[in-house]
Amino acid sequence: MSSSSVPNAKPVKTTDLHIGAAEPGCKKRDPILVIDNVSRSFGGLKAVDVEHLEIPRGAITALIGPNGAGKTTLFNLLTGFDKPNTGAWMFDGKPLAGVPAFKVARMGQIRTFQLTKALALLTVMDNMRLGAKGQTGENLFRALIPSLWRKQETANEAKALDLLARFKLDTKKDDYAASLSGGQRKLLEMARALMSDPTLVMLDEPMAGVNPALTQSLLEHVLNLKSEGMTVLFVEHDMQMVRHIADWVVVMAEGRVVAEGDPHEVMRNPAVIDAYLGQHHDEDIGEDSDEQTKHVQDIKELLDDER
Repeated sequence: MSSSSVPNAKPVKTTDLHIGAAEPGCKKRDPILVIDNVSRSFGGLKAVDVEHLEIPRGAITALIGPNGAGKTTLFNLLTGFDKPNTGAWMFDGKPLAGVPAFKVARMGQIRTFQLTKALALLTVMDNMRLGAKGQTGENLFRALIPSLWRKQETANEAKALDLLARFKLDTKKDDYAASLSGGQRKLLEMARALMSDPTLVMLDEPMAGVNPALTQSLLEHVLNLKSEGMTVLFVEHDMQMVRHIADWVVVMAEGRVVAEGDPHEVMRNPAVIDAYLGQHHDEDIGEDSDEQTKHVQDIKELLDDER
């Protein structure tokens, strides 16, 4: 994402989130998610090995790190899409280890995916309806009596229309999700997540594969989540975006948390520089054009900006 895609208005940052030094595993003043000794191995590879991590409530936290650092695997564990080898975690004071994904969502912890999970052969409106929780008509016997669920269905549809209008998808409500562009599917997935009135929204690379024309809109929606009282935890590789909207940054490398802190301080942290630059110490960054090197170059540019 180019710097021109970053919103011009500087968002209001939430500060004073931690207690003591900003270091891996530091305590937060009001954590919504607390993770202890969570590990996940695939064969001989330990993809996640998080000793302790707290996510601050009411803030936007970015989870960054090189490719293969374990970020998405950690997301999968925390949301019930995978099971850890060890560890436990608490969401809003409730233990979540072993809780299946659909129950995690009902408790208010919602996630989106790097590769969108919109149901392609359903309309946009039907996708939105599926996001509402506690639907009376989901019960087989109650579904046979429309008077029991029609009022709730009408309210859900009104809520869905309002959200689609906010995400500029209201004109697509009767279209199949398969007809949407990649960026529009990202917007639909985020809008559908809000149908359940979540407390914590977890976004896995929300900007990945998005047309630059929709990047600005997505950024604004992420910022709006916080202004509406939600906590946001997102995985992202675009360092300009991270520095612009994140209140707090957690850095992973080789499955471990290697740094935490304010975005500007984290970019200067030797552990972060080593995580991104370690494999490039002996080569000319300008000669390699792969995605990982782009992230390295982004960090270099940010460090130059800070000087």
